[in-house]
Amino acid sequence: MKILLIGEYSRLHLTLAEGLRKLGHTVTVASDGDGFKNYSRDIDISRRSSAISDTAISLVKTAQAFRQFKGYDIVQINNPCFTPQNVIVNKQLYKYLRKHNPKVFLGAFGEDAIWMRASLNKNLFRYSEFQIDNKPINSGILESMEKKWLNNKTEQFNRYIADTADGIIACLYEYYTAYKNDYQAKSVYIPLPINTDRLSYKPLTNIPQKISFFIGINRDRSQFKGTDILEKALIRLKEHYPNEIVIKRAESISYDAYNEMMEEAHVVLDQLYSYTPAMNALTAMASGKIVISGGEPEMYELLGEKQNHPIINVYPIEDDVFNKLEHLINHKHLLPHLSASSRLFIEKHHSYTEIAKQYLSFWCNTKS
Repeated sequence: MKILLIGEYSRLHLTLAEGLRKLGHTVTVASDGDGFKNYSRDIDISRRSSAISDTAISLVKTAQAFRQFKGYDIVQINNPCFTPQNVIVNKQLYKYLRKHNPKVFLGAFGEDAIWMRASLNKNLFRYSEFQIDNKPINSGILESMEKKWLNNKTEQFNRYIADTADGIIACLYEYYTAYKNDYQAKSVYIPLPINTDRLSYKPLTNIPQKISFFIGINRDRSQFKGTDILEKALIRLKEHYPNEIVIKRAESISYDAYNEMMEEAHVVLDQLYSYTPAMNALTAMASGKIVISGGEPEMYELLGEKQNHPIINVYPIEDDVFNKLEHLINHKHLLPHLSASSRLFIEKHHSYTEIAKQYLSFWCNTKS
């Protein structure tokens, strides 16, 4: 089949394309590289800045690219904001895709209006980026994101795409729960793809004298992702156990540089408010790292995994994070087992070729 994937979040579409190509399909990835992460892509539709000149250049480049986007068997966009253009332009681009291709799918791969509404619904989640146990948090971020996503043209457009797309694929428990709540008939959960051929597995066979902890910081989204709290707990741990740990910290760097810094770490901290580990955490697990992130029972249930639960699940408060970190310090003998279990978890649930097959099945069995 001839497949077009538009937009990028944390290498999801790029990895999916690798799996699809290995299965013999022709795949084009068009994206902005997910900002500073600068993932590779076949067609670049980035915008350097919001300045008028850069916006005009980007708009022309995007229009030229979209003239090629005809006659694909499958088109998938990663978000309602699937290009860096504004909602008016994206709506016209979406209509163009629908007109010139038989099937167009929406990826529920990140923040959008449907997820925003769900994350504020206290009956759906025990916690989110905006509330913990019904108590509001991150009020400044909430105000900004409500302005971006809710009660405006962007929310209307999000609904329009969800209503008219041939299907909706969610990559995390949170996004699936959000879309299932409103679009159960056309939504499916498919786990994130991880290229286990590209990522070398380095098992932790010996118990280290010092545990090396790694944390990646996106300076623009630290509070939103909870890495500010994760880092506070890590610093506190260093104060209590100065001779037991090493901290590696990466801030707003490219994907390749991030992975290079992470390579020598034993434990990786990622995404505090998530019920499900995301791409960075899963990539670390594939390499044999122990991950501290979201690994709630709901996620394991959705996967049908009853035995292998290798993720160190943390409740999104600093004390719980500190306690889980301290437990690792005091039980270092668990590290080799957790390392091996992490790789097995990825091979079973996130193999990029098996995930590609799940996408193909959903795409092909969905009537246009």
